[in-house]
Amino acid sequence: MREIVLDTETTGFDPATGDRIVEIGCVELIDHLPTGKSFQAYLNPERLVPIETQKVHGLTDEFLADKPLFAHIVEDLLEFIGDSPLVIHNASFDMKFVNSELHRCGKKPLPHARAIDTIEIAKAKIPGARYSLDELCRRFGIDLSVRTKHGALLDAELTARVYLELVGGRQTKLVLAPGDSIQIGSDGIVQVARSRPQPLASLITPDEREAHEVFITKDLGSEPVWGWS
Repeated sequence: MREIVLDTETTGFDPATGDRIVEIGCVELIDHLPTGKSFQAYLNPERLVPIETQKVHGLTDEFLADKPLFAHIVEDLLEFIGDSPLVIHNASFDMKFVNSELHRCGKKPLPHARAIDTIEIAKAKIPGARYSLDELCRRFGIDLSVRTKHGALLDAELTARVYLELVGGRQTKLVLAPGDSIQIGSDGIVQVARSRPQPLASLITPDEREAHEVFITKDLGSEPVWGWS
């Protein structure tokens, strides 16, 4: 199962008032685990970045001046995300910005049904908790020391780790040895029955084995019921 964790940094809060994306970052997941493949681009928003917003993500007008426009990277972005579900922290925010940029390029919008919002999962799994990305990282013991400022790719990577904790993805790569079997107890705990590399020695004595053979061939007759087809 392929999923894409997506995050954006922007000039503000609302594309309807002219705000634009300045960075987009994506991380690929297969079976809820990162593959190491990612997509990231800084973008020229074709407008000034407010000082208060620069303090959040550290992306200045000077830094973004020579970066590509969204239209220049849109094909690569769409190819990377494909038709995979999009895992996003606060999905409505990022989706409205991405779709606004797609509209500017004459592209079809991404359906909101494709988005998996980690905030909504957290609300269902941890009622009453604080749902910011920082708070969820702290709850799950995810290292935030590298996050001095917001960044789309970094935040996508952190969101992927939070998503993994929320959906229990650490167990999706459980590989059993040949002959192993699993069962789920009434408490929902997965138990693995391991096969022995060498069978245990039989506890049946030769005399007991012989007596058993006599019993099933002579006492029960030549056609015991378990031999019927």
